[in-house]
Amino acid sequence: MTDVPSTSDHSPQPHEARKPRTWRRAVVRGAVVYVAVPYLAIAALIAVFQRSLIYQPTRAAVISAEAGRTPSDSIHNIAVRTHDGLELNGWHCLAAGCTAKDAAECDRELRGDRLLVLYFPGNGGNRSHRSADCRDFSQLGANVFLVDYRGYGDNAGSPSEDNFVADARSIWKYATERGVDPDRIVLFGESLGGGVATRLAAELCESGTPPAGLILSSTFSSLVDTAGWHYPYLPVRLLLRDQYPSVQRAPSITCPVLQIHGGRDTIVPIEFGRRLSQALPQTSANGVQKRFVELPNAGHNDIPSADFAAAVSDFFESIRAAQGSAKR
Repeated sequence: MTDVPSTSDHSPQPHEARKPRTWRRAVVRGAVVYVAVPYLAIAALIAVFQRSLIYQPTRAAVISAEAGRTPSDSIHNIAVRTHDGLELNGWHCLAAGCTAKDAAECDRELRGDRLLVLYFPGNGGNRSHRSADCRDFSQLGANVFLVDYRGYGDNAGSPSEDNFVADARSIWKYATERGVDPDRIVLFGESLGGGVATRLAAELCESGTPPAGLILSSTFSSLVDTAGWHYPYLPVRLLLRDQYPSVQRAPSITCPVLQIHGGRDTIVPIEFGRRLSQALPQTSANGVQKRFVELPNAGHNDIPSADFAAAVSDFFESIRAAQGSAKR
């Protein structure tokens, strides 16, 4: 007798088996779209507007020397011509106790034996916000050139890494053309300005005209490292056009180096300052040990003036001692 299939057999038919799988695929596709579209949109916006996020200048029609809130005979306006014809406005802050009535007297002061600090600021504000920092250096007997980047303060132009470094070269040229020997020029970079100063120092050392020293305050190993720490969910290495890879340039720096960093820095965590320090030569070409000064209770924008001045004063003394030994 032949068995007759039971009418109660409910084995899933092919089209019924596909339904759950099709539904699951639809859910997965929907979830991917729901997550991926906003993510890609955010990444695209950051890619397009990244320089507006990185560079935050405070613009002004005119910034005069009087804005520095110092006696008018101890701070003077200067203008630096760039390679592409822009004029960058800035200040020459004279060393404490020195005065000058005009540009000619300023130039005579520069031809003396004092150190000259070229100040490369961070990514925000303009020179009118940094007069106190200039006084820290001038109180230690140094002249200071503080020139705003292009696109900052009362300067025309657009910010970028290459433009900033080109401007830094122009400021260096301006100083040396006024009779300041390279071995009397100290480069100072704060935060993002440390990336500018590090690149300039590396180029100068490689060309055989190293500066007297390099001071870095609250700066990073690279902007990629710092941005990646703030935005770990974004492919910053692929997105960033201006990467400031200081850690790659550090091995070329043969001049004395001082780093100052706050232990509570939440903008550029101290680990990135240490990473940069590790890439620097242990000793400069003239025998000065690199220095890393950690201020445990300081953040990014609140380095105590007294601690800063003490570290810089010791550094200046080490530069002078090394130069004096080389002349003997």
